[in-house]
Amino acid sequence: MNKHIMQDAQQVALSFLIRQASLIEPNVYAIRYQDIQYQSLIPVDTSAPEWIQSVTYFSMDSVGRAEWFHGNAHDVPKVELTREKFETSVSMAAIGYGYTLEELGTAQLLGMSLTSDKASAARRVAEEKIDGVAFVGDAAKGFTGLVNASGPTATTAPADGAGSATTFASKTPDQILRDINGQLTGIFVGTLGVEMADTLLLPYSVLLDLSTRRIDAVNQTTILEWIEKNNIYTRTTGQPLTIRGVFGYLDTAGASSTKRMVAYRRSPEVLKMHIPMPFRFLPVWQTGPMRFDVPGIFRLGGVDIRRPKSVRYLDGI
Repeated sequence: MNKHIMQDAQQVALSFLIRQASLIEPNVYAIRYQDIQYQSLIPVDTSAPEWIQSVTYFSMDSVGRAEWFHGNAHDVPKVELTREKFETSVSMAAIGYGYTLEELGTAQLLGMSLTSDKASAARRVAEEKIDGVAFVGDAAKGFTGLVNASGPTATTAPADGAGSATTFASKTPDQILRDINGQLTGIFVGTLGVEMADTLLLPYSVLLDLSTRRIDAVNQTTILEWIEKNNIYTRTTGQPLTIRGVFGYLDTAGASSTKRMVAYRRSPEVLKMHIPMPFRFLPVWQTGPMRFDVPGIFRLGGVDIRRPKSVRYLDGI
């Protein structure tokens, strides 16, 4: 008798949770977190099959130049392509939430709907995981991220600030603009005029300093406003340079654990993160006599920097 009562209670609770989950999940998927930045700074590709084990891509460059040519000649100059094959693995991660039979029974008794708090917290944790992999990778999986890849050129800021320091805090507005333009033009020169960075990532503390420090004691213009107007990308293209502060990931990413600046062209041609399976909740299942869980899973790879010359690092800022 008691066994049947317990089984009936479990079935009712499971049915209740399934109905509630179908209402909670669409709302949770629609949430956008302002401090999760990978989606706005790194192109994301979800086109690969969900259960693919790895993604193969090619980094390509061209060599060759046009020469003067006589109409009766045969030796036409040719362009050649250099192509290097890369492969990035794809791994699965999981996070979920659950309820006890008592929690579900109380909600039913009081005619209450389950809140989305637990589901939102699970998705939040998943987004934080993806954000971390996007920016700094995961050593255990062999992933590198946008700010610590081995391919891009990394240089150290000139040591001509106050006290021969390299940091932006020790430098004049002219020196800071020079250092920033040096990275932007470095990409332009390194790609023979093909690429120009349109995005600049700074440690949050550095961006805060630039946004509050005026260019001099009289002028109300901040150093950041001055850079936004006078950087070489904006002067050349007429388009605004995207300058973002990134919290945590850049503070020790540079050589000798110094602060790092990242300049790059934000395009899928340059870099891409594969997420074959975006975060999803699986069906509710009973994991114990009085426990019901809702697992969540997602599958992703590291960040592929396909054109390393289109990304540059400046350390010691």
